[in-house]
Amino acid sequence: MNKSVLFLIVISLFFVGCATTHQRLLDSDSSQVQLRSIQTRAFDTTDKEKTLRTVISTLQDLEFVIDKADATLGTVSATKLKHYALRMTVTVRPRGETQLLVRANAQYNVTPITDPEPYQQFFTSLEKAMFLTAHQAD
Repeated sequence: MNKSVLFLIVISLFFVGCATTHQRLLDSDSSQVQLRSIQTRAFDTTDKEKTLRTVISTLQDLEFVIDKADATLGTVSATKLKHYALRMTVTVRPRGETQLLVRANAQYNVTPITDPEPYQQFFTSLEKAMFLTAHQAD
């Protein structure tokens, strides 16, 4: 009888554990979608090279040091060392026929940043720079 009780407890824990894991998986998916929406903006341009140059200028204006830029892959990685070690990687890729998608991914040391503020700051500056670049104002 003792083995039966132990077996029922193990089976119960197994099913409870599965429900919790499944729920956390769904929570993770929704939070990832929210994070992706914070990290991504679409721009009405197809000039990938000019957009990458504008991304680099924006990062430098925000006091980042460019670590690596790859026009072929459409990526720029930069680090901000003032008061903290913040690393940002920005990817530029086509979206349809008339737009480019810009996605920023920020990390503090090795911890991903989920707070929307650094992304909002970056994209606000980038939007202004993209506007000025499109209208050829310096």
